[in-house]
Amino acid sequence: MKIAIRYYTKTGNTKKLAEAISSVVNVEAKTVNEPLTEDVDILFLGSAVYAAGIDKKIKEFIQNINVNVGEVVNFSSAALIESTYKQVKKEVEAKGLKMSEDEFHCRGAFKLVHRGRPNDEDLENVKEFAKRIIN
Repeated sequence: MKIAIRYYTKTGNTKKLAEAISSVVNVEAKTVNEPLTEDVDILFLGSAVYAAGIDKKIKEFIQNINVNVGEVVNFSSAALIESTYKQVKKEVEAKGLKMSEDEFHCRGAFKLVHRGRPNDEDLENVKEFAKRIIN
């Protein structure tokens, strides 16, 4: 099974989640600045919310996918909203790709809100999520 991990972060919160997934699936977590260069069965795609929306870099990454992707699996962090799932799904399906119904989301620190998040428990939870996805 071929797996890729891509993420976008401004604060480092989503990078922490991506690195936790990486430690479980033994695939390097890369930013969305690095396009996919080969077909993958699973693409773990990490995003966060900025001003109530996913960043344009996530949208551009999805639009520029030119390899076969079996399934996109969303993971995210945000201080205020519950998830980036619906926004990412809209972009993924507009590209003609399959979006997994499974996702991982946790709170992310922003200024004084949710300080210390994602925390150790969040990182353990995302590892368990990744194990479940690949098995």
